[in-house]
Amino acid sequence: MKSKTSSGKIRLFIQLAFTALSNGYLKGFTKGQIFTGASKYLCVPGMNCYSCPGALGSCPIGALQATLNARQFKMSLYVLGLLTVFGTVLGRFVCGFLCPFGLIQDLLFKIPFIKKIRRLPGEKCLRWLRFVFLGIFVILLPLFVIDFTGLGEPWFCKWICPVGTLEGGIPLVLLNNAMRGAAGFLFRWKLVILAITLLGSVIIYRPFCRYVCPLGAVYGLFNKISLYRIKIDSEKCIGCSACQKACHLDIPVWKTPDSMDCIRCGTCKTACPHNAIS
Repeated sequence: MKSKTSSGKIRLFIQLAFTALSNGYLKGFTKGQIFTGASKYLCVPGMNCYSCPGALGSCPIGALQATLNARQFKMSLYVLGLLTVFGTVLGRFVCGFLCPFGLIQDLLFKIPFIKKIRRLPGEKCLRWLRFVFLGIFVILLPLFVIDFTGLGEPWFCKWICPVGTLEGGIPLVLLNNAMRGAAGFLFRWKLVILAITLLGSVIIYRPFCRYVCPLGAVYGLFNKISLYRIKIDSEKCIGCSACQKACHLDIPVWKTPDSMDCIRCGTCKTACPHNAIS
């Protein structure tokens, strides 16, 4: 069994490498411009804003909304196909290893604090909120609330998503004079949401992933059938719940190894004293 330190370092390296790879347009950060090359037609697996100056690809949630609120068509089989492929092969492994905003939350949670909160009151109900955001703000509102030109809005990206504010909004406002002059109420509103998310990430593990992220909601639906799954050896497992105590998301892995909330970080595997998790 790998030590907790070594497995954690490997995961951190993968997270950092993928974040650097998917945001490798360095010129964008110096010029305050968005990359518009051919790779922008491709979706990356995790939440990584299209408007980030360094982004080389598109966010699946942003791409999905862009097709749902378009005038000429109402669905993209390409985006849905990619989500299905990522989900079927990896499930929420994407969240644990290939999501830049997940990495940011992980790093913030490492900051010492007086008391870390393991779960909020009404935790079980709160975790279903991400499906509400997926259904209403990502799908229904862009699909049915349209203006006189027949176009809708990317409601989740525009009004809620803190990823776009951190990766796209703030860098562009700081680097681009035109954007700085256009920043108004909406930008300030998104800054409030971002501040709450980032401060919350210091106290509770991955609050955005737990309660808000619609992409995590999609991948969570695939956890039980994805090729990358967690297996419990019933002959070795004694139900000591060491896996649940080690899990930052407080998942009883020995009972529900393929929970929709599991991000496949591997902490449970390294914590199991009987090597019952693979």
